[in-house]
Amino acid sequence: MAKKKTGKAAGDMTAEISMEEVGGRTLRVARWRLGEKSDHPPVLFFNGIGANIEAVAPLAEELDDRGFIMFDMPGVGESPDPTLPYNPFTISWTAAKLLDQLGVGEVDVMGISWGGGIAQHFAMQYPARSRRVVLIATSAGMLMVPGSPKALTKMANPRRYIDPDFMLKNFETLYGEGLGQSAGKGGHMSRLKPPSPRGYMYQLICMLGWTSAPALPFLLKQPTLILMGDDDAIVPLANGKFLNTLIPNSELVVMEGGGHLFLLSHKDECLAEMRGFLDAQEGETAEAA
Repeated sequence: MAKKKTGKAAGDMTAEISMEEVGGRTLRVARWRLGEKSDHPPVLFFNGIGANIEAVAPLAEELDDRGFIMFDMPGVGESPDPTLPYNPFTISWTAAKLLDQLGVGEVDVMGISWGGGIAQHFAMQYPARSRRVVLIATSAGMLMVPGSPKALTKMANPRRYIDPDFMLKNFETLYGEGLGQSAGKGGHMSRLKPPSPRGYMYQLICMLGWTSAPALPFLLKQPTLILMGDDDAIVPLANGKFLNTLIPNSELVVMEGGGHLFLLSHKDECLAEMRGFLDAQEGETAEAA
């Protein structure tokens, strides 16, 4: 049950926000339009490492014909620090318990970067609840083609969240061109709240040793859309091609010139691909929709 209601979000975010006690964890949860009638199941979204709800709120606002559910990972955003570490199995279980508490059955599962690994795991752990899957700028986990050493070194540094000058100086190396400096200061990065040291560390160790590769051909049977950028220095395109090979009912769409944050730099193209895929009838491809 809810621990503390905080009502509607401030500013241009229309989500209902609450602190929820879920399976022994306290999570800050955002939900959009769950009480509204829709022809589509809601989206369950798993965020990237260290990213809070506000980072992907614009996507939830744009997909305005369906519900949307997202939560801050323990120690991230405004979710309190975790007491114990977690792994893909336990965080997927926690997400399923949250859906139970919200009265939600079937969902379309989405995940970006780190959250794309959790999305894969959730869809395999709870296939009956996962109608379709959208994987954004992500990989199969441990068996991934690594990004450029220059980008990964900066990615591992938590200063990218707490030091605006560090972010502005290294934004293009981390996330690619096409976003401009405004995305780093006053734009996308202004929506990020630094994770706690423990929250960031627990997210890093969550995926240690994890890979979806052996299970994907047998357990991820849902229609799956894989969105990748061809200029991603953090999760190179080869990872999306690998996922496309392993997931039986998948399609790969490449954003030309897209860095790791192509969800922002190629927003209209991404939304069009997502809508076409999610709205397709059973057995229908996104191209035919």
